[in-house]
Amino acid sequence: MRQADAIRVAVLDDYQGVAAGLADWAGLGPEIAVDFLREPVPRAEAATRLAPYSVLCLMRERMPLDAELIAALPALKLVVFTGGRNPSVDVAALTARGVTVCNTRNGEGGIATAELTVALMLACVRHLPREFANMAGGRWQESLGEGLEGRTLGLVGLGRIGARVAAVGRALGMRVTAWSPNLTPERAEAGGAELVTRDALFSESDVVSLHMVLAPSTRGIVGQAEIARMRKGAILINTSRGPLIDEAALVAALGQGRIRAGLDVFDREPLPADHPLRGLPGTVLTPHLGYVTQSTFRMFYEDTVEAIAAWRTGSPVRVVTA
Repeated sequence: MRQADAIRVAVLDDYQGVAAGLADWAGLGPEIAVDFLREPVPRAEAATRLAPYSVLCLMRERMPLDAELIAALPALKLVVFTGGRNPSVDVAALTARGVTVCNTRNGEGGIATAELTVALMLACVRHLPREFANMAGGRWQESLGEGLEGRTLGLVGLGRIGARVAAVGRALGMRVTAWSPNLTPERAEAGGAELVTRDALFSESDVVSLHMVLAPSTRGIVGQAEIARMRKGAILINTSRGPLIDEAALVAALGQGRIRAGLDVFDREPLPADHPLRGLPGTVLTPHLGYVTQSTFRMFYEDTVEAIAAWRTGSPVRVVTA
């Protein structure tokens, strides 16, 4: 089949260049031409760059697909995004255009995110990035770390991930507290934490960790007032979504040395090279690694290939509706 006659598929934001090797794309047949795009497509170029593709494969929320962009992609017939939900995709606009939308299974993302949360917490209290750099640079120890036993871990949100972090906190000998708008004492106890007020959580915790879904009601849920209540030297961990925190207030507090932070998520991703967070003291930054594990990505891409194959037969699987 000529390339011009092929169904063109774009696998977007394949940062690590692993998508091709984690699923049997060739099994889709010679009529499917797949392009793996490692670099993010800038919004200003998206309509032109993506116009030739009938199928877009999205990795989580890395590439927003809103109504304006959808309208500029007349060839689009199928969108597959990884994970169970993707608020960055306008499913209603796609459905109105007659575009099929499918998702994948979640994989071990929740487990892996909880593990990364604990890793960031430990990296902060033991100054690990600084000491890694010392060893690589031929130097020796320069910092004094802290223990976590007897300290207070405050969880903003106590769902599946928050409860896993609570279990590790208790294993480390920490007092674990929690707050969220609808959390009850019974649910807090079942999740392994003590329910406290919002003000108490921020003022009493040595480590505050966020585990909330981003929604209009939770955007900026950690603002200037909450950050101001935190103890001097306390640690704020965010492995959920960047906009849960008022970024300007966070940058100001970090710049003053009032608090420390372990951050895996940001308002803008990828985080710009000149972003002020990159140069602030007391920060441990990772590039949204929470769900990024080999087994999860293998499931993501195998499910993506399955979704394309099923769509081709007229029997799509895991269809998402508005």
